[in-house]
Amino acid sequence: MSSSSASLRGLYGDPSSAWSFVQPTPAAASNSTASHARAPPQWSSRPPHNSIFDLSPELADPSDGIDPIELVKTLAASAILQYTSSAIAMPWEVGKLLLQVQWVPRDAGEPDPLEIPDDDDDALSDSSNDNDSYFTDPNATPRIGFSASRQPDEQGHVRRSVLEEGTRPEYIIPVGSANGVWGMMRRVGHFRGEGWLALWKGLLTSCMTEVLSSTFQPMVRSVLQALLVPTSAVFYHPPMFLPVLSHLIVGFILSPLDLIRTRLIVQSFTSRHRTYTGPFNAFTRILREEGGLKGIYLHPHLLIPTIIDNILPPFVSFVLPGLLASYVGAQISVDSHPIAWGFAELAGSCLGLLITLPFETVRRRLQLQVRGTASPIKGCVELRPAPYNGVVDAFWHILTEERSDLPITAEKEKRKRRLSKGKERAGSEEAPAPDGEEQSWMRSTGIGQLYRGFGMRLGASVIVFALALFSGGDEADGGWAEL
Repeated sequence: MSSSSASLRGLYGDPSSAWSFVQPTPAAASNSTASHARAPPQWSSRPPHNSIFDLSPELADPSDGIDPIELVKTLAASAILQYTSSAIAMPWEVGKLLLQVQWVPRDAGEPDPLEIPDDDDDALSDSSNDNDSYFTDPNATPRIGFSASRQPDEQGHVRRSVLEEGTRPEYIIPVGSANGVWGMMRRVGHFRGEGWLALWKGLLTSCMTEVLSSTFQPMVRSVLQALLVPTSAVFYHPPMFLPVLSHLIVGFILSPLDLIRTRLIVQSFTSRHRTYTGPFNAFTRILREEGGLKGIYLHPHLLIPTIIDNILPPFVSFVLPGLLASYVGAQISVDSHPIAWGFAELAGSCLGLLITLPFETVRRRLQLQVRGTASPIKGCVELRPAPYNGVVDAFWHILTEERSDLPITAEKEKRKRRLSKGKERAGSEEAPAPDGEEQSWMRSTGIGQLYRGFGMRLGASVIVFALALFSGGDEADGGWAEL
């Protein structure tokens, strides 16, 4: 027993010498200091125990790195979420875009000179209409409108008015029948050639564009900051030209997708009148018929609107909030006054729409013009028969040849109304004056055509601001969601 006890005492070691946290005596401290100086502690090379792998061993393996299965699951969940969010906003985007590209000539709803009048009073002047050519100037420029660009359709019929029922193609929604985004959505859903499923035209292309843009824009911005900004310079906020330049580069690279998306939305949903069967078919046909990559990227009707439309929105979103905050007098910033800065961003977003929305409308219309050997697109809304010659020409013709008072009432309905009122006032000298709607200044200008979808975009900015305000989000660079 004594021998065994002695042997056990020899194997026993006091753990307090290595793991004691009690303040040692000066002698012990000096001895331990000397021992530590002689032999520094050695740490094990084995990785420390991590309880997260016990709970979820499939997340990652220290030897293999990131688990590819979990990475695929994460990417799939992100793609489904992005696709769902795009699908929710797509009907409003379709309604806005169709309103932007819809051509509403100024003479829409007016009686055509070649139309045989139905009224007895108008029939008295038939003999004088034949001699009108003797008193007209042969060198005079015809009035800009639908009558100046009449062309026979596929059946050889000449359309005398965009409101004429007999000669309007079956795939075109009646012009001027909707006065807002919600009205256009309802019109598309109830129209025989479209239907409610047509509100999701171009959904896959839109989702691809949003995913690629949101993924590559921060990457390009980081690369530009590393290349163009000196490492010794420290900025509280990065230079303004970096996000603008990154938006321009990514927008230029993805401009073919935006072109395809616009054409897929505007084309007829009916299979026999459809120009493209899908995004890939549209891309291959545009490359083959419209000049290849050079035509799809560098054509002036596509390049100039792309540059303007990708520079103005980020520039306005960075400049206007700061300018509005400077007029308040106090030093307003994201960190010091987040709510006040949110109001400044909201006001800047609303004012920025007045600047950016007309250029977006012009870009959409120029994207619908085909070049080379391509056949014209059969749009589900009325498109301008003659092409535009550029950004300035598109602005000028929209302002001078179109009208903004929507919806438009057909002239026959107006004439019946005036006839019924005239019969009630049989003793009066002449028929009552036209309705006040016809006297509106919106009839003589197309400025309202440049701001189709303004109310929807304004409401979207207010909703996003309210959600950010009540949710308490502190992400300063999240940006404004625009439909």
